[in-house]
Amino acid sequence: MRTALSSLLIILCLAATAPAQSNCSAVSLGIGASLNGFIPFPANNLWNQNIASAPVDPNSDNYINFIGGTTPLHPDFGSGLYAGQSIGIPYIVVSGTPLVKINFTEYGSESDPGPMPVPPNAPIEGYPKPGNGDRHVLVLDRDNCWLYELYNSHLLKNDNWDAGSAAVWDLLNGDLPNEDQRPYTWTSADAAGLPIFPGLARYDEVAAGAIQHALRFTLQNSQAAFTPPASHWAANSTNPYAAPMGMRLRLKASYDISGFPPQSKVILAALQQYGMIMADNGSSMFVTGDPDSRWDNNDLGELKTVPASAFEVVLMNPIYTQSNIPQGPNPTIASFTANPQTVSAGSTVTLTWTVTNGEYNIVSPQVGVMRGNSATVVPTATTTYTLYSTNQYGRTTAKVKVTVQ
Repeated sequence: MRTALSSLLIILCLAATAPAQSNCSAVSLGIGASLNGFIPFPANNLWNQNIASAPVDPNSDNYINFIGGTTPLHPDFGSGLYAGQSIGIPYIVVSGTPLVKINFTEYGSESDPGPMPVPPNAPIEGYPKPGNGDRHVLVLDRDNCWLYELYNSHLLKNDNWDAGSAAVWDLLNGDLPNEDQRPYTWTSADAAGLPIFPGLARYDEVAAGAIQHALRFTLQNSQAAFTPPASHWAANSTNPYAAPMGMRLRLKASYDISGFPPQSKVILAALQQYGMIMADNGSSMFVTGDPDSRWDNNDLGELKTVPASAFEVVLMNPIYTQSNIPQGPNPTIASFTANPQTVSAGSTVTLTWTVTNGEYNIVSPQVGVMRGNSATVVPTATTTYTLYSTNQYGRTTAKVKVTVQ
């Protein structure tokens, strides 16, 4: 059970953690909690870059025509229920542990292993009746500033979870081009290999008067290509003007938003300043947000009057296809040790690792994702620990066995 797993160890990070970690400290706890001004990822991360003056892609008109110029923008979020389901992708903010096991049912080789702090009350997309949709679960760990995202999520009786895939994101990292990116060609909880949470239109920021990041949206068709910040494609079209995953649309500066009601106006202003990033195959021009009882569905409904022709495609460079996917070295694990390696039950063990060229490290079981280079565990039985180190080119693993006598 969840409590049994958490009792297996006490984890202490012995290395220095990022000083900016306190940036998450003002975030409130709970389902749909306010971030109180915190913006995931650094200001120069691609999600947070103002692209109002970025050049237009030379094939912009062709991409828009393929979508269909009269296709309306559609808010895929709101208040209340539709067909018994909440409208939007929910999230929960938690306070670190307890950690639970994640069992992978589809894309385990491209997922980040657990454990993860996913509580049993984490809302599944579509709650209270999630059905057979994408069943995303999004968890923001306020204490450590990590984001955990699951796809096709199912809570088990022991409070562990089954998931089709899962990814971990460092909310304090990502200010360099390849930081906070899945390995090239890897998926995440979203088809494009992107995080979902940073692209949600959230009520708390709309109520505060501004969205300062790009939004997530879907299109019916996509090609076998991706552009940063995406890392994965899920092609269902061979048309050269079907969107690559990661394509960013920007509402034209000439489009007059002055007459829109307040919630829609904030969203449209964000689309002019930050745009929206194509993240999955789905209904065309559906933009994503969180479910919240304070959304005014009549206000949001005005977004449906904005046609695709009011948008333009921001320059995509580079565009990656099978022929030009970047290649490079996986992380190098020089050492992964346990001290002591043989103990009696209840004794502490220090796990230490030395890694170069790694973006983030996970120790499984029991420990999870870590900043720094060591952790202290208290195993109650003989355990083999695996270190997973990942960068934009792939993953390297190392193992060490701790014998409990």
